[in-house]
Amino acid sequence: MEKNKDCCFANILKVIDVLQRNADRCESIDETCTRPFLGTFLSSAVYNTRPVTFYTKTGSIYSLPYTFNGVSGTSSVFRIEKVKDCCVTVLILAPNPSATDSRPYISTNQFATINLDCVCVLQCLADVIVDNV
Repeated sequence: MEKNKDCCFANILKVIDVLQRNADRCESIDETCTRPFLGTFLSSAVYNTRPVTFYTKTGSIYSLPYTFNGVSGTSSVFRIEKVKDCCVTVLILAPNPSATDSRPYISTNQFATINLDCVCVLQCLADVIVDNV
């Protein structure tokens, strides 16, 4: 695929990646995946992640295994780390055992690369704070 020309998810994920890198800037209200800031407009919390899930062309959700603090599991929630052409490198997020509204996930420090040609649906979840990213 030439330079993401036909890869709409890559373009959206690049926006999310830039937002996560510039998490302290707010501009306007928008409720889509490409909302130009992280968190809620009136929040004083500094959100740093827009978690996403991916679905295959057959409707199956992407789930990947992880091990964190000796506990193994699978997760379908990811943080965008890098987008190149039609591939995205993601950080696998795990449920936070001491979850709060703004910190429902923890970083597993485990990464995966997903071919966006195999993805049919991208779902953005509510913006959150993920420690150690």
